Amino acid sequence: MKHFLKLVLVLLALVGSTNATSAGADKFPSGPIRIIVPFPPGGGTDTVARLVSARLSERWKVPVNVENRPGGNTLIGADAAARAAPDGHTLFVPIDSTLAMNQWLYNRLPYDPVKSFAPVTLAATMPMVLAVNPAVKATTVKELIALSKAEPTAYAHGALPAQIAGEVFKVSAKVDMVSVAYKGSSQAMIDTVGGSVPVIFDALGPALAFVKSGKVRALAVTGAARSPLLPDVPTFAEAGVPGEELLTWIGFAVPANVDRTIIAKLNTEIVDILKMPETREQLSKLGMQVVASTPEQFARTIQSDAAKFERIIKAAGIKLD
Repeated sequence: MKHFLKLVLVLLALVGSTNATSAGADKFPSGPIRIIVPFPPGGGTDTVARLVSARLSERWKVPVNVENRPGGNTLIGADAAARAAPDGHTLFVPIDSTLAMNQWLYNRLPYDPVKSFAPVTLAATMPMVLAVNPAVKATTVKELIALSKAEPTAYAHGALPAQIAGEVFKVSAKVDMVSVAYKGSSQAMIDTVGGSVPVIFDALGPALAFVKSGKVRALAVTGAARSPLLPDVPTFAEAGVPGEELLTWIGFAVPANVDRTIIAKLNTEIVDILKMPETREQLSKLGMQVVASTPEQFARTIQSDAAKFERIIKAAGIKLD
């Protein structure tokens, strides 16, 4: 009898705890929400964040503000997000470098890629593109390699995944190219269009309009297949440089220790927004493929990519400090 009573008390405590947790989620959100983006306004990550923020604000009738915190290969934004109160009212939009690359590139990070955040959803993926200023006398990857071997050149990048693609290219193609870093892809592209830097590695989304307008010439895209948005541009493998089957991704996360029921509520809403036909269409035009995963699926992607990029980064001998 005593054991039975103890079991009843334990079950009642669990039910009470669950009800309290559910009640906390029912009251969420209780005020304004901010979405920290580790890049300046205008890039692909910022675009995804603003599409989601507008819809969340409409649905929840609270302000949902995008806060741009660029710099440091997403370290500045990640640090700010990791220090935020774990109440679900601060979201973070990491990319693959934030959670799967930086730990292999820096001796110290202001955040822990595993312990500082809880995944919400993997939002979208996209390939990267190698492009050149039209004045560069190279219409193929092989011609660019020949030019770079004859005269050392430089490439611009506005995010770490693009830099990794550039560094892998240097190793695979056996060329010496100087990496020129920018706080975001917009300024990197402006300088490439202006001729300050002749070559750029960039995510397809922010680069697409410049390619289609002829302001830069695309030579190859990363990934295993050509992009339907640039069907005439070969993959790196087709261009004779294997090893560039890289896709960059954008996700949503919250500071660690946010209540799981709040994470589930955020996931439900954000996934629903991402799967809306108009959202898919908008992101598709930017070269992105919507994924809209569960938190668990996103966690597995982070884990597998971290292992993949550890091999790539160590093999290429890349170190940023």
